[in-house]
Order: sequence, then structure tokens, then C-alpha cells
Amino acid sequence: MSQTVYDVIGVGNAIVDVIASCNDAFLTDQDIGKGAMTLIDEDRARELYAAMAPGKEVSGGSAANTLAGIASFGARGAYIGKVADDELGEIFRHDLNAAGVDYTTAPLVGGPLTARCLINVTPDAQRSMSTFLGASVFFSEDDIDAEKIASARITYLEGYLFDRDEAKEAFVKAAEIAKAANRLTSLTLSDSFCVDRHRAAFRQLVRNHVDILFANEAELVSLYETGDFDAALDAVRAETRIAAITRSEKGAVLIDRGEAISIPAEPVSKVVDTTGAGDLFAAGMLTGLARGLDMEASGRLGAIAAAEIISHIGARPNISLRELAQKNGIELGG
Repeated sequence: MSQTVYDVIGVGNAIVDVIASCNDAFLTDQDIGKGAMTLIDEDRARELYAAMAPGKEVSGGSAANTLAGIASFGARGAYIGKVADDELGEIFRHDLNAAGVDYTTAPLVGGPLTARCLINVTPDAQRSMSTFLGASVFFSEDDIDAEKIASARITYLEGYLFDRDEAKEAFVKAAEIAKAANRLTSLTLSDSFCVDRHRAAFRQLVRNHVDILFANEAELVSLYETGDFDAALDAVRAETRIAAITRSEKGAVLIDRGEAISIPAEPVSKVVDTTGAGDLFAAGMLTGLARGLDMEASGRLGAIAAAEIISHIGARPNISLRELAQKNGIELGG
């Protein structure tokens, strides 16, 4: 086995998030699907950005948010993702490194602009995302850093990146490098619409390359084309070693070598913004597993991180998750 440098390395869409408050009428006027992620082109991105209320602009992307959470837990993380050689790309690079995540992927030169996700948050805390993928999808096997993958305990793959064949090939390459180094590979399904587009390819990836699967309830039932949650759990038991299925206020169900473990949701005084809840659940769970905690304690870390993130605007922690874990009686070591 290669020398361990990182607890987790993430591979995903490098995106700058623009987060603003709105009402349901705005979603209707702009033809935005509530609670969903919709892909848009550059012209639509410019138009919607101009129509949105003043917002907060931060480096984001699902896997990048997860790695920022992992760093907040005090764990060692790295990230692989594509930005353009432009101002937003430099902001993304600076923000992620400043959060404590090692990010050195070469930028795209002469192509589309850095990706951005326009997130409109309604008073019920639902986030509706309109995403221009820009430079982030120009990602291929050439961007996979074999040395870093082999030196990470867990490689974490973001389903949102799965649209282009080049990215699919990069995922398989990363998983094969991890396996050869006796490391673990994890995947997040990201979005039920994403699952609908790539169901067969996701199923093949899960069966052949994934040790740890992250999904929410809607994504899981979509993956197995059933309306029955228990039937979907039975199906995932047969296809992967570990699964973490989040269910909002119902908490989460973890599958560990066939055994189901229920993790209750942590109490939150007020849900402000659900952006990043799944990303931060994955941050806690991956940190726990990488640091040798048992499944239940790792799930609790995920619930703690998710509760923190939904208590404020934005998908990056406002406080130290390591200190929050300690207050809840969980020591991470290292």
C-alpha cells in the first residue's frame, strides 16, 4: 500500500455557488423546478443571474463542499476538479485551499468559463439549483492524479460529473487505482434526475467499483426503479458493501455488509437552507470511516454535520466541525 497522505480525495464538478433568497412566485416566473437541479447553458446563466436577488457567492460543487467539511473535521483532504483560467476559477482555487483542502488540478485554457450554480432558496428552506457546468465537465482521465488517489484512504466520486463519457472513464480509472492500492472508493448519486440519465452506468459502477454508496431516498428508489424504499434497500444490499441513505428529518439508514443501522437526525432549532445537507452528511461519514470509527459513530458525525449546515445559508460550515464532534463526545484523533 502507498503511504497514506490523505483521509479522503474528492473528484467532482468545480463550481462557484451563487445563493439567494426568493419566493415560490419567482420560481414559477423563471420556470425553475422547485427542489431540483436543472442544467442550463451560458446564455440562460447570464439571464437568471441578472434576475436573482442579491446573493452570496462562494466556491462550491457537491464534492468540494464535502471536502471542505472533511477539512473542518480536522481530516486531511484533496480535490480533483476542473475550473477555467479565469477570475472565478482563481477564486475557487483560493477558497478551497484556504479551507484546508489540497487542490492543484490544472485549469482549462481557451474553453468555457468556470462553472456556476445559481441557487434560489425559498422560505421553506428548499433549494432550487440552475447549473451552468462550463469548464467543470471538461474533465478526463488525464486529470486523475494517480499518486494522490493511491495515497488517500477513500476516493469520493461525485455523480453530477458523470454526464460525459470522458468523466465516466475517469471515474473507472480512479476506482481502479484506488483498488490496486487497497483503498476504498465511494460514490454519491447526487440527484434523482442525474440517476435517471445514467441509471445503467451507475448500476454498473456500483456493482463493480464502489465500496461506499451515498444517496438520498429519492435517488435510491430511482436507481432501482421501485417506489418501495425497503425493496430499494434490499437491492443495494446485494450490490455494495456500505450504503448511506439520507431521509431528511427521518435521519439516515446505513447498510453495512447487509445489516441496517438507523441514524436519527440531529435536532435543529430552525431549518434555514438545506443546500449541502447531503454533502456534509457524506463529510462526516467519510471522516469517521477514514479515521477508523465504527459505522454508527460515523453516521452520527454525518448527522451532526448536516444539522450544522442546514441551520444557516450556504453549504460550508460556519463553525469547526471537529469542535462540534468533540462537544457530542466523538474524538477523531490524528
